[in-house]
Amino acid sequence: METVRFRHAHFSARFPVDCLYAPSHFWMRPADGRPIDDVGTLDARGDTPRLWHVGFTKFATRMLGELVEMVLEVKPGQTVAGGERLGTVEGFKAVSELFCVVDGTLQSANPALTAEACLTHSDPYGAGWLYAVQGTPTPGHLDVHGYIALLTATINQLQASRYSDGDGHTHEMPTPSAESEPGDDV
Repeated sequence: METVRFRHAHFSARFPVDCLYAPSHFWMRPADGRPIDDVGTLDARGDTPRLWHVGFTKFATRMLGELVEMVLEVKPGQTVAGGERLGTVEGFKAVSELFCVVDGTLQSANPALTAEACLTHSDPYGAGWLYAVQGTPTPGHLDVHGYIALLTATINQLQASRYSDGDGHTHEMPTPSAESEPGDDV
């Protein structure tokens, strides 16, 4: 799998080139394994919308922590739309709402996560996908380079807000101490 390496502040990750990315830190990849450009949003026959696996990006898993539980409130076979709330996810660091990034029909949740929820953290772009939707990615999705630009801006904004006193005055960023772990500043 071809990837692009990203490094910024205390965060480093590799992002697959064969995925589309949502600004909400989800990735989308055709479940059939064929390139996105191969036939656009249609399956191999060219008459049915493609099946897309959707998962958290490495940045999202970093913010959420390891997945503890995912609860889908939408049932397979139901029509879903981009931005629609599908359910909730609970990680070690946070609980978050789970949103849809593909317009179409929900096909399934990833059954492997029931037995091994940590796959979202250990294999986020492979076996750790969250749900599958047959349809079309919502407008506004990004390629890997667009997502990296968004991620750079997001991390810069997080750092700026962390070291601002609320009145627009920025304070010097502290230097890491021997007690801090890599990644504590993100």
